[in-house]
Amino acid sequence: MAERSQTAAAPRRSRYALRALALGYVAILVALPVAVVLWRAFDEGVGQFCAAISSEQAVQAFRLTGLVAGVAVVINVLFGVGVALLLTRYRFAGKRLLNVVIDLPISVSPIVVGLALVLVYGPRNGWLGRPLADSGIEVIYAVPGMILATVFVSLPLVLREIVPVLQDEGMDAEHAARVLGASAVQRFVRITLPTIRWALAYGIVLSLARSIGEFGAVQVVSGNVSGAGQTQTATLLVNERVQQLVPGAYQVSVVLIAVAVVAIVAVSLLRPKELP
Repeated sequence: MAERSQTAAAPRRSRYALRALALGYVAILVALPVAVVLWRAFDEGVGQFCAAISSEQAVQAFRLTGLVAGVAVVINVLFGVGVALLLTRYRFAGKRLLNVVIDLPISVSPIVVGLALVLVYGPRNGWLGRPLADSGIEVIYAVPGMILATVFVSLPLVLREIVPVLQDEGMDAEHAARVLGASAVQRFVRITLPTIRWALAYGIVLSLARSIGEFGAVQVVSGNVSGAGQTQTATLLVNERVQQLVPGAYQVSVVLIAVAVVAIVAVSLLRPKELP
């Protein structure tokens, strides 16, 4: 009996040790820094917090962040769904290469991404920037360049959530619908979309969180101009206030954190419990 008790206790101790390790890891790297930011944001009271996030500069930065992130998420959804169907439903030359290139934004530094965009779309020496500038189209140091940079760094997030679901689901249901005469649009709306809806939702949340928090690439291509015709997002505003030792950086950071947390919690609550 004693040997059995010791044998049963060993896995239990291992489980508790792994839990403690995981909780400690999350607490040190995530919970503690976020708690410090929250404390500093409300250290001077709720009134100061509201004043910081409702200032004209902060409101303009939030609006631009919402615009850039919203457009980037829409582009990533269209690209992610389309390329996920391409990779899982068709065979073509260069499929493996495309699969590798799609993950490139994850491994490349955002600063390098911004520099590459400047080299291509810069108004003076860019390969495509000078013809676009002559046509009156501004890319770099303008909103289009910021959207391009944000799309690039968040490109794989929607796609990588959808591909495994489509691979696990297979094509039997779609083949059956095709035999019964369903069009491509009908098959997508009635079969594919319900299959990937939760993976798509998580991909949208990840893409949104990545987009509103992007700093490096956007900093390079934006010019970080505040005021009328501004190119200053919320993350750039936080950086500016930290460097200039101006109050308000923590308060703006809390808003960005809150948006990401609310989106993740909302998807988790709406997701059916029977799904893994």
